[in-house]
Order: sequence, then C-alpha cells, then structure tokens
Amino acid sequence: MNKQVRKIVRIYEEKCNGCGACAIKCAEGALQIIDGKAKLISDNYCDGLGACLGECPQGAITIEERSAEAFDLAAVHQREAAHVHAATPCACPSATLTSFAPKQSAIADTTSPSPSYLRHWPVQLALVPPSTPFLQDADLLLTAHCVPFAYAGFHRDFLDGHALVVACPKLDDFDAHQQKLTDILTKCRIRSLTVVHMEVPCCSGLVYLAKQAIKASGKDTTLREVTIGIRGDVKSVV
Repeated sequence: MNKQVRKIVRIYEEKCNGCGACAIKCAEGALQIIDGKAKLISDNYCDGLGACLGECPQGAITIEERSAEAFDLAAVHQREAAHVHAATPCACPSATLTSFAPKQSAIADTTSPSPSYLRHWPVQLALVPPSTPFLQDADLLLTAHCVPFAYAGFHRDFLDGHALVVACPKLDDFDAHQQKLTDILTKCRIRSLTVVHMEVPCCSGLVYLAKQAIKASGKDTTLREVTIGIRGDVKSVV
C-alpha cells in the first residue's frame, strides 16, 4: 500500500448534519452520506484540494496532513467505470437499481383522468426568470425532478395553489440554481417555500440550496421540507 504524508480531508461527524452539499461538489466521489453523516470512503479517492470545504454550512470539513494512501486518479476512473457498467453511475442510493410492484390502488382506476394543477410554464428553475408575474405573492414549490414520478398524488397534494420550479441538486448546475433561487426570493414577494425531495442522500442538497438562498436573500421566508420515499410514500414533513 503506497502511503505518504499528504493533505486530505477530515470530517468532524459531530458537526455534520448530513446535508450532502460536500458530496455533490466532490467530483472524485470520495465523499458519501452514510447513516446521516458525510464519510470519506477511501483515502485514495481524495485529491486533498478541498473543493468540498466551502460547501459545508456547518464547518465540519477541514484539510489536514496525515499518512494516507496516495491519490489515485486511475482508481477513481476504474470505480466510475465499474458503476457505469453496473448501471449505477454513482455510489449513492439514487442510482441503485430497484424493482417493486405498484400498489393496487394506483392502478385500480384508469378511467377517470386526474386534473392538472399546473398554473404556469416553464417549470425548470434554470428557465424561470425572477421577474415573471406568476412568482409575485406566490407560495413557491421547489421539487426534485424525480418526485412527481414517485408520488402519485403530487398535483393534488403539493402543486395545488403553488408556483412550481423544478431542479436536481446532483445533475444540474448547483451554483447557478442557488443564485437563481436567491434572485427569486430577493425580487419577488414569496410567501412561503416548500421543498419536496426524494429520500436519497444527494437529493437533500435541494434543502441546503433553499436554506442558502433564503439566507443570501435576507428574507424571512417560511421553509417547509417534505421527503418522499422511492416507494412513493411521504417519509417526513418538517
């Protein structure tokens, strides 16, 4: 094992709240959220450059010098290739293949179409200008891309009476989304902000995005968080 004294990240678990912002920024995939805490999964995946440092809202990550395996870019690429081959492009549960049968109640009635509660277009956060009229005096709903597919009653239970913006904290441009949401909160009269995300760890980055945008806007916007399970159930409402 090739060990050397070098710079590498250190995570203070007592400070970590599991928001996932660090894992989103780690291009090498060295960090994962495990049991609600950020973990360094292997020394040789961490390049020690600290791209994750400025993303942690709790100050739970620092750079230290210690004996560790050398950074191995080839190992990073091999790991990525292995996940692609297994149809799991990252190690988080959001990419884990899972099969299950739909609930009987979800397929029992196919004769009565459900009404749409969508009030505007576009819905992608990247495409919605902060000056748009439908955001004025709005209760804003920020949802992850996967939520409407997992939760059958999305229109009825969440979208009704809300202006909608859609984003993915892992696959989209996180920084651009945070700036756009900050601009919306700053320029519009947003009465409340509800964030609906999936239970997978990387999706919780949407909550971090919302909190940072509220802080940057200087507004006292009410924030509500809803977590949806991959089986289509509501896991928690905060």
